Amino acid sequence: MTHSFRPLRLAGASLLALSTAPALAQDAQDPVLLEPIVLTATSDAGVQADGYVGSYAQVATKSNTSVAETQQSISVVTSQQIEDQGAETLGQALNYTAGVVGQPFGSDPRFDSPTVRGFEARGSQYVNGLRQLRDFGAPAFEVYGLQQVEVLKGPNSSLYGAGSPAGIINQVQKRAQDSEFSEIGLGYDSNDSAQTFVDVNRVASPNLSWRLTGILRDSQTQISELTNQRGYLGAALRYTPDDATTVDVIASYTKDAPISPPGVPFALTQTGDGKALRDAYFGEPGFDDSDRDMANLGVEISHQLDNGWTLSQGFRVERFDWTYTGHSVRGLSQDGLSVLRSANFQDESTTGLNLDTRLSNRLDTGTATHDLLVGMDIRQYDADTTSTFFYAPSIDAANPVFGGQPFARTYYESVSSIKQTQIGVYAQDEISMGNWRGSLALRHDWTKQEGSKLVTSDPWQSANPTFSQTASTIDQSDSATTGRAGLGYLMANGAMPYVSYSTSFDPSIGIDDTTGRTLKPTEGKQWEVGVKYQPTSFDGLFSAAVYDLTQENLVRNLGQGQRRQIGEVRSKGLELEATAAIGLNWDLRASYAFNETEQKGGTDDGLEMPNAPRHLTSIWLDREFGNGLRAGGGIRHIGERKGDAENLFDLDSVTLVDLAATYTRGNVEASVNLNNLTDEVYLANCGAFGCYYGEGRSVSAKVAYTW
Repeated sequence: MTHSFRPLRLAGASLLALSTAPALAQDAQDPVLLEPIVLTATSDAGVQADGYVGSYAQVATKSNTSVAETQQSISVVTSQQIEDQGAETLGQALNYTAGVVGQPFGSDPRFDSPTVRGFEARGSQYVNGLRQLRDFGAPAFEVYGLQQVEVLKGPNSSLYGAGSPAGIINQVQKRAQDSEFSEIGLGYDSNDSAQTFVDVNRVASPNLSWRLTGILRDSQTQISELTNQRGYLGAALRYTPDDATTVDVIASYTKDAPISPPGVPFALTQTGDGKALRDAYFGEPGFDDSDRDMANLGVEISHQLDNGWTLSQGFRVERFDWTYTGHSVRGLSQDGLSVLRSANFQDESTTGLNLDTRLSNRLDTGTATHDLLVGMDIRQYDADTTSTFFYAPSIDAANPVFGGQPFARTYYESVSSIKQTQIGVYAQDEISMGNWRGSLALRHDWTKQEGSKLVTSDPWQSANPTFSQTASTIDQSDSATTGRAGLGYLMANGAMPYVSYSTSFDPSIGIDDTTGRTLKPTEGKQWEVGVKYQPTSFDGLFSAAVYDLTQENLVRNLGQGQRRQIGEVRSKGLELEATAAIGLNWDLRASYAFNETEQKGGTDDGLEMPNAPRHLTSIWLDREFGNGLRAGGGIRHIGERKGDAENLFDLDSVTLVDLAATYTRGNVEASVNLNNLTDEVYLANCGAFGCYYGEGRSVSAKVAYTW
């Protein structure tokens, strides 16, 4: 639900005109002096952005610094944009963000796996500024429970410790607000998906408010067997006992059953009917199953001390349990008639704790103002995981007949129990001196990993299997110092050229399955030069940046629960992005990104990163007509790219068109979204374990009653 504040802006303008009219009528020698109005960003995550322009994102600095004055690239996707575009997953919400491929694996109800500046970001997703803890990438968080998505591009370990050099995707949950509103609604789409949702906010007293958000969704995709029945309940409470203290309690529980997409053999995609293959399913409906639970409980406290310092603390405990069985394709038979398959069983039970405590204050020293921040965070992650892979019988490529026995023979099994602990201390100084803006941040982390892993395997396709067992004891400690420095100059017209340098450090859990050695921490560094422009005459934010980003010790997923650590990977490019409210009725989001990646050293030397298109372009324009009708549409272009790390699969470029319309009358709001208008058939990803098609044309509709 989106509450537009445009009428409030109009009302504010009218009140200002009324209040100044008497002054204009007075004699010129008797002027009336009005107090200046100063608009600032806020570190209060409960404040929800209006429209498409998200001027504040805490993800970069954990402070009140606005996006326009932060010396690093940040994109903000607001709840208004999410609603207008009908996004139901994180990938869909990021489809119009510069430098981000939102859905590189097509429709996969299990994960959100966007790429940022050419790198996977599945392991760098955060909720409310605290990292989602999972060994194999972050599970899909419910987008209806979010009020904003923030994308920080490039390293920022100086404040967050362990994190991908690609950046941070921070998902901000809906918070209790200081006004009452309610929404209840239904939705349906052309894939036969159905949903019902509710969002209620109440003010119990002047210092206490609460909010409940819930959704029940039966998700269907273009592949009829690829489903997910999901239930989500989010609860938020805000307590402000006095002007100096704010306490937010945020909890959520998700229960769902996402089915694994088995994929399509690459050879088959080159000879078969693309539209038919896009709907094909080569798994086993009677075997493929899933049961997943995700629970989070968080507390955020902010208290202004008598000495001018502000104490802030964020805490979250999370529990994640997931058991699933599924299939994957591993090629096409020599005669081209049968699809070769594998089956797998996965069981995960994990617990995560995040605690981040910080002190902040503003101090003046001569002509300079310092916004100081010092803090410490603690993170603990416990994971017990079992992964088993089986040979599965082949299936007819043209006319699949289901019912085969997947448990033909086990060829790989991994059982692990791992605990990871991290402690970090950090300090940041944001300096304002005249028109100059600077920032310095420094952090030191200590990490420890301990546990065990037992692997049982036999050679692939061995006629006479000889099982071997490898037991590994994990006991590794690492430490690292990371930092960030930036400098910008704020011009009178609202433009700020800047330069920044940042580093990152991310300890990897487990071992390199090709060497048996403990995985080294992944490290990153980035230079970025850019300019941001926030006009004074209308609400907007424009940015341009060139960057040079390097990762070392990148961990690559080889499939079947195995991983390998590679050497250096370099990504460099250009990003342009614009978000604006044009007049009172138009909203715009547009972007272009050029990205060039190269792997260095080892067997992959000189190869490009997978899912890293050279060119990404998008534009979305939305108009409110003033009669209850709101309509918009967008075009997004994904350039040519490599489907896998070995660069064996070339994927063609594709241009997609999306449309949307909303009609509001009284308390009833009806909306319709049309995605992939021209029904383009395209491969979103290809690898050794199959290819995945992008979503075809779909139509979705919702109706909601608000009060």
